[in-house]
Amino acid sequence: MKPAGHDAHFLSRLLDVIEQDVIPLTERGVASGNKLFGAALLHKGSGELLLAETNNEIVSPLHHGEMHALKKFYELPAAERPPTDSLIFLTTHEPCSLCLSAITWCGFDNFYYFFSHEDSRDSFAIPHDLKILKEVFDVEPGQYRRKNAFWQGFGIRDLIAQLEEPPKTLLVKRAQAIVARYDELSDVYQSSKDQNDIPLN
Repeated sequence: MKPAGHDAHFLSRLLDVIEQDVIPLTERGVASGNKLFGAALLHKGSGELLLAETNNEIVSPLHHGEMHALKKFYELPAAERPPTDSLIFLTTHEPCSLCLSAITWCGFDNFYYFFSHEDSRDSFAIPHDLKILKEVFDVEPGQYRRKNAFWQGFGIRDLIAQLEEPPKTLLVKRAQAIVARYDELSDVYQSSKDQNDIPLN
């Protein structure tokens, strides 16, 4: 299971992790007042899950899904912590500037996201990623370099759209079910977000 392949088996495994590992954590996180962003680390060779996490901003506004996953990763004993360039970095939502920087500083050479920055703004009413990129870095939506000297970033649904049939249709249906589940989680978060003190809620 090498990331360079991006075949149906690889993409199916990414959806497995979102469905089976990240969403259950996110359900509990959203019920506690956190945003619905999550992340996971997988071994490149086997696709085996190393860890999954979700947003924990009610503890610290720095604990985005990706940041919380990295926190847990570096809490592992050194002997159990593989080199970051041997791992797949999976995120439910395209990483914000904070998480992009953290991924870079930690030495990951890839990340795969399910929802885009525009989805975060338009579908989930969380526009901060795009606003920060524009206001702080003067970067227009979608204009940061997803392929650079440090890593490559890939949209999972974009990769699914490039597949041949029949696996394409099967994975599109699974992706649609994930979208529907996150729509439900978004409703829960939006209905309760004024009850927490997350600075950018």
